[in-house]
Amino acid sequence: MNAEEKKNHHNSPASAYLNRDLSWIEFNRRVLQEAQDPDNPLMERAKFLAIVSSNLDEFISVRVAGIQDQIRAGYAKKDFTGYTPSGLYKRLSKRVTAIVADQYRTFRDISRHLHKEGIVFVDYEDLTQAQEQSIEQYYRDIIFPILTPMAVDQSRPFPLVHSQFIYLAVVLTRKHNEEEEPYFAILQIPSNLPRCIPLPHRSNSKKRQFVFIEDVIRHHIQTLFSGYDPVAVSEFRLTRNSDLTIDEEGAEDLLEEIEKELRKRRRGVPARLEVQKGIHPYALEQLQAEFELEDFVFEIDGPLDLGFLRSFAGSLKGFNYLFEEPIEPVYPAEFDETEDFFEVLRERDVLVYHPYESFDAMTDFITQASEDEQVRAIKMTLYRVSGNSPLITALAHAAESGKQVTVVVELKARFDEERNIAWARKLEQSGCHVVYGLVGLKTHAKITLIVRQEGAELRRYVHVGTGNYNDSTAKAYTDLSLFTANPEIGLDASELFNQITGYSANHEWQSFIVAPTSMSLSLQKLILREAEHAAAGRPARIIAKMNSLSNQEVIDTLYNAAQTGVNIDLIVRGVCCLRPGIEGLSDRITVRSIVDRFLEHSRIYYFENGGKPEVYISSADWMTRNLTRRIELMCPVKDNMIRKQIVKILDLTLSDNVKASFLQPNGYYTRPNDKKAPFRSQYAAMEVTRWKGSRALPSIPKHS
Repeated sequence: MNAEEKKNHHNSPASAYLNRDLSWIEFNRRVLQEAQDPDNPLMERAKFLAIVSSNLDEFISVRVAGIQDQIRAGYAKKDFTGYTPSGLYKRLSKRVTAIVADQYRTFRDISRHLHKEGIVFVDYEDLTQAQEQSIEQYYRDIIFPILTPMAVDQSRPFPLVHSQFIYLAVVLTRKHNEEEEPYFAILQIPSNLPRCIPLPHRSNSKKRQFVFIEDVIRHHIQTLFSGYDPVAVSEFRLTRNSDLTIDEEGAEDLLEEIEKELRKRRRGVPARLEVQKGIHPYALEQLQAEFELEDFVFEIDGPLDLGFLRSFAGSLKGFNYLFEEPIEPVYPAEFDETEDFFEVLRERDVLVYHPYESFDAMTDFITQASEDEQVRAIKMTLYRVSGNSPLITALAHAAESGKQVTVVVELKARFDEERNIAWARKLEQSGCHVVYGLVGLKTHAKITLIVRQEGAELRRYVHVGTGNYNDSTAKAYTDLSLFTANPEIGLDASELFNQITGYSANHEWQSFIVAPTSMSLSLQKLILREAEHAAAGRPARIIAKMNSLSNQEVIDTLYNAAQTGVNIDLIVRGVCCLRPGIEGLSDRITVRSIVDRFLEHSRIYYFENGGKPEVYISSADWMTRNLTRRIELMCPVKDNMIRKQIVKILDLTLSDNVKASFLQPNGYYTRPNDKKAPFRSQYAAMEVTRWKGSRALPSIPKHS
């Protein structure tokens, strides 16, 4: 193939790019591999299997449902990876079918191993007499009173079936009249009762047995339909399109508009039907006719919705050896020596790496600000916070004590909308200024600004993060937090909040790179600058760590830089549309994904810059939605010591040969076989001194 042919070959979409949705399937397969890995503790494997299930639920309710919408609308244009909606839908159907089969093979394997450890899922038919008596009473006292059988006939139309709840489909005949057409009813399994009901056991026995609630109800179905004979009872579960369509331009009250859309979500178009293997043909016919689904119907050989394994693992007592040892995040040493955050930050910037270092530092920072008489204002963006967040309490306290508190709440954070509405109202009631961002844009930047009176002047203290202000996910996600009193960053932080809450534009940013106004162009300039360095023989390298890479312009710019001689190491946990390792196009680019105990979530961007390295932390992935439809932030790391700490974190990640998988040109991933001693980056990062080094405070004040 000559150079011109090569160029034309790589310009054809299918060969130069990987499809976003097919890439996502491969990410979920890597999560499934963790559930299959015998080196992982058994209950951790079960939890990974639950994550595979919940990931698939979200993927189908948003991505697959969106493709189904396109097909119904007759949209047939190819995307930049060369797929039409119908062509992609067929491919996805095959891949999802394969991963579901693999998922349930894994469940059976984990169940066998749990059985050996004395944790047993028992079939109802195998209960002992004493166990059956106990379950009889539980059914009569606890389950039966809250069940609602719903008949489907001419006078009673098909009831609303909620998305992602388990139901029983019941086929019945009238007693002594089996010749007529069967009757049909459905029954929702109560979601507010335990899915796995513990069976009584001897006090000296370590064995724990459980029976599924749907099994119990199935064996008592006769109690709900007197005068009828149950012919067949089968489980089913529906997944609906759950993407919200919000008219922000026409909405007088965005909060009310989102509440209205949340009610509509319950009636979203059906996208997938899961049914128990061996379901009665009449029941399946009734369900498919009602939901108008011909494909994306899955017969499941096992319990529907393996997401239950997460709560099951959380409720299991006495089996600590089947779990990872819990880690205790260390409190950042820079703040540990003094209770005054402001005093520390006047001397130096501080980097905190979650979950290895505690999120309590962030909570304490806001709490101190809320109680400090010299603090005049607190401004903060909130995207996803936990249900009982101490940050909300601290912000409310600050407002009640007379401080100016402004909170930018993102009501459109998918699947967290209801929670966000609840605490937005709580903040408003306490006197906070609550702003819902800009029309048409999600506010995804993670930034806090504290303005403090110090003598005759005001000083700005800033926190910039790669992850949400969420004390729960901070224990399970890897993220970076930068605390600084740098004046340039402080001025930019003030301007960013002014742009979000008021009328302000065309600002010359001193430090920040902000989406959607300038980030896409700035990224391309930073990448092309590396290409210029490489062409001139100067040091040139890019290391970029993110969750997803799917923006075509960024990918093309990376291809151009690689062809000029820039070595590019991409650490992309999830979706990656860039195809590495193609001769003449991307042979200088490596892509690895790390899936391990903690969810890799930090976004870090390193540019060698001819020997004067620049490092940025960011809220943004390199996806079109982040660069064009969200308010995102890239913040430069100005402190030389912290730059070195972040480079060490990247070095640890690039050295991983246990949990890293490498993307191949064909779109599949392989584990390294480098014959080196095993190195697991997350375990190495737990030893904070490996990347933080000496943490003594400098004696000379850094910021003036």
